[in-house]
Amino acid sequence: MELTQLEYFLTAARHQHLTRAAEELRVTQSALSHAISKLESELGVPLFDRTGRNIRVNAFGLMFAKRVERGLLELKSGIHEIEANTNPDTGIVNLSYLNILGAEQVPRLIKDYQRLKPGVRFELTQGNYDDINAHLEAGHSDLMITSKEAADDKHEWASISTVPLYLAVPKEHPFAARASISLRKITGEAFIGMNKNCGLKKTLTTRFMNTGFELNVIYDAEDLMTVAGFISAGLGLSVLPRMTGLQLEGISWLPIEERDWTWEIGLKWRTDRYLSPAARGFLDFVLSYYPEQEQAVPLT
Repeated sequence: MELTQLEYFLTAARHQHLTRAAEELRVTQSALSHAISKLESELGVPLFDRTGRNIRVNAFGLMFAKRVERGLLELKSGIHEIEANTNPDTGIVNLSYLNILGAEQVPRLIKDYQRLKPGVRFELTQGNYDDINAHLEAGHSDLMITSKEAADDKHEWASISTVPLYLAVPKEHPFAARASISLRKITGEAFIGMNKNCGLKKTLTTRFMNTGFELNVIYDAEDLMTVAGFISAGLGLSVLPRMTGLQLEGISWLPIEERDWTWEIGLKWRTDRYLSPAARGFLDFVLSYYPEQEQAVPLT
């Protein structure tokens, strides 16, 4: 059963005349008759009573027409919905991101993009790394903003921002008066760590592996806001980006003297899935928004 057959059937049923129906459809009368006959053969019942060129929808035809009309209407609605949601000017971008990026970076990107494309809408999901990564893998997100990581050839990565990391200490801590600090000085200090679900965890683990000492981790927090809260309360120190949402009263921020203590943030997406024009438009915008960063390359 083909869509063309169904459209031909409804047109013939409306006109109750093969010639007029063929003229509207811009097909020959024989092509129309053949399509209807094939449909009737597939259904196993006649849909029309025929008298010469005149036809009249019978009881089976009326019954079937109601269902076909409803089905084609739903189908057209689905087509229009897909067109609207993927249109680069009016579509939907499904974006997931780490919690901390919702305080400043993601809202700024969306605001600036909607100045260019006011008709584009965003479906947003925020959470810890595992949550948003699962969302991307399940196909619920087009793009994911997260920290750089090793991945397989099913993903692509585009770096968009490199954020300096600081040693964050309670204001009453002896280190707070320093202008900068070497991380070798924090050996034995109470350190507020991060759960593996936290986006910054992998970066810090890699960095500390090269420092030659072990941290005195007294607590692993679920997210960076909790880490900042513990530091502000005087319970320990940690390494954090100095971002909106983390700059709590009671924290001093010390530049780290060792080189390359930064946190790289970027966009991640699946290469084996369709990226709609709306999502592709936002991706291109973000890459041009941060022109000093490296462009999209496959993750290895």
